[in-house]
Amino acid sequence: MSLTLSQVVNGAIGPFEEYCDGYGNPGTSGVGYISVLTLSTGKVLKKMDHVLEGIVSYDRAEANDAYVGQINMIAASSFNGINGAVWGYHLSQDEQIAAGELKPMMSKKRHDGVDIPIYPVTPLLKAGERLLGTCDERRFPLIPGGHVICAVKDLTVPGPTSVWCAIALAIAEDRQKDSNLFIEDVGQGVPAENEMERVAYLDKLMENVAESVILCGEDQNVKYKEIFIGYKTQWIPEGYVGCALTCAPYLVLAKNAVPAGQEPSDMLDMTIADWEKAVGLAQ
Repeated sequence: MSLTLSQVVNGAIGPFEEYCDGYGNPGTSGVGYISVLTLSTGKVLKKMDHVLEGIVSYDRAEANDAYVGQINMIAASSFNGINGAVWGYHLSQDEQIAAGELKPMMSKKRHDGVDIPIYPVTPLLKAGERLLGTCDERRFPLIPGGHVICAVKDLTVPGPTSVWCAIALAIAEDRQKDSNLFIEDVGQGVPAENEMERVAYLDKLMENVAESVILCGEDQNVKYKEIFIGYKTQWIPEGYVGCALTCAPYLVLAKNAVPAGQEPSDMLDMTIADWEKAVGLAQ
């Protein structure tokens, strides 16, 4: 018997008041989990050895954008399943997604011939930042030192080059039997400082990322109804080492991330702005 989204969210609250925690750790309210999408990059001056430069640039990527620093990442495969929900999509929805106003970037033909829309992932990335906060302004970050299962890929390279990280989220048509799919990708771009060249390269890459989703669906006989994709890139100058990090933690929410006097599942009917107001966060 499949879980309803209400059961998933009600079962995805962790034991800590102010901190989210990794899925599968003790003290949670049930068997549910929440996926949060993040993309980030970081760089460090090349003056140590390659191991230390990799550590520092990776940690800086963790601390940039949505804050996923100070955690023990446990790499996992890339599915948000029947007992999972996506922050900003299923609960505390991005306003454009909730209103049906997000415009597709392109479409792709599914293996059964159906055209499915492909949307920018930016609203989901922003939703993740609005939950976790940033390094300087933390909201409900993952508990420091926590063990957190993540769909994750990273790459560390010396400059001069660009680094990039990309993510796709494909939403299953039938969540009663199929998983949503993550595709994570990282790499280094053409060794040119011309931003237009790098953007053109990555825009083309997004078509390949979308195609990989279609192929995965065909291989598993899964029908995805829509895809969200996007990337982040940074130029790494000569004398620096850069890191690109794609990370989608599987987490349970902080208790105080649930609006007072309400059930966690009530967040399924809230936009993220509604949620921010309900938990007393400035927008």
